[in-house]
Amino acid sequence: MAKAFPIQRTTIVREAGRKWYLVDASGKVLGRLASQIAKYLMGKNEPTFFPGVDTGNFVVVINADKVVLTGEKLEKKIYYHYSGYPGGLKEQTAKQILEKYPERLIYLAVKRMLPKAALGDKYLRRLKVYAKSEHPHQAQNPQPLGL
Repeated sequence: MAKAFPIQRTTIVREAGRKWYLVDASGKVLGRLASQIAKYLMGKNEPTFFPGVDTGNFVVVINADKVVLTGEKLEKKIYYHYSGYPGGLKEQTAKQILEKYPERLIYLAVKRMLPKAALGDKYLRRLKVYAKSEHPHQAQNPQPLGL
């Protein structure tokens, strides 16, 4: 008679306590910063991470206007936006966006590094980006991240 093996069970944490992290973007390279932020939003830094289960955290980014783009990306990187009308393809350089809407550069970089599904939208809602050093999330007591 063959010996029966015990069944192994995997425990999946469905509801994890969300942590708040604070990231200072001063002097940080945009792409490297965005990939680290995406990792924390998805919860990949947690031991309870499981694909398809939302175990992510909140990330507050300050000083978005001081983010750095390497090489000639500031003048040559182009962001496109389509209005939906014929001839409505708009384009802006990274420099134009950084001057007018500095939060948008970090937001778009992180958005494009997250999953392209409903779970990615959930992660993105927990990203808070501010151009200056003031933010309204002091009550959550965010832990500083040295990225």
